[in-house]
Amino acid sequence: MSLEEDIARGTRAMGLDLPDTAAAKMAAHLRLVEKWNRVHNLTAVRETEQMVVLHVLDSLSLVPHPGSAKRAVDVGTGAGFPGVPLAIACPGVEFTLLDSSHKKCSFLEQARAELGLANVTVACERVEQFRPAQGYDAVVSRAFAELSDFVTQSQHLAAAGARFLAMKGVYPFEEIARMPATHRVAQVVELAVPSLEAKRHLVLLEAA
Repeated sequence: MSLEEDIARGTRAMGLDLPDTAAAKMAAHLRLVEKWNRVHNLTAVRETEQMVVLHVLDSLSLVPHPGSAKRAVDVGTGAGFPGVPLAIACPGVEFTLLDSSHKKCSFLEQARAELGLANVTVACERVEQFRPAQGYDAVVSRAFAELSDFVTQSQHLAAAGARFLAMKGVYPFEEIARMPATHRVAQVVELAVPSLEAKRHLVLLEAA
C-alpha cells in the first residue's frame, strides 16, 4: 500500500473530509522529510510508514478543534508537524510555521514551495522574539514545552479571544496544576489516532 493510500485510509477512519489532493501532498511532505533526514536530523522517526501515524494522522487529529480560526501559528513546528498537515487539510486557514532552527526553516521553505502551500508562511525566530503584524486566532504546539511555558512564551502571539491548543500524551494533570493565573484550561479532549496505542490529549487554553 502506498503512502497516499495509508494516509487516505487513516483520514477516512478519522471521519475527515479533506481536499482531493490532500493525501498526495501529505505523502510528498513525508518523502521530503525522509530525504532531508539523511543529512539533517529533522525528526527521530526515520520510516515514512511510521510517520503516517506518528506525525500525519496525529497532526490531523486537531482538524475539528481550531473552530472558526482564520489565522494560526504552529509554535516549534520542527519538520512541519502539525502545521503542514493542518494547512493542507484546511486551505482556508492561514498558517505560520514558527521555528528557531535555520535548517528546519530551510526545509519548511522547500516544502512550502514544492507542495504549493499558498496558505503557509515560514518564520525563523525564537517564539519570544517573534512579533507578527497581526495576532493569531489559534496558537498551536505539539511537544513544544510545558503548558505554563507555552502560554507564557507565546501569549503575545494571540489575538483577542484566541485559543491555545497544546498537544500532549497522557493527561497532563501536573502541568495543568502549574498553569499561571493568566490563563485557564477551557477543555481537555482525548484524541483518537488510528493505529496509535499511546494516549493523546489536546489541551485547549484561553486567557483568564
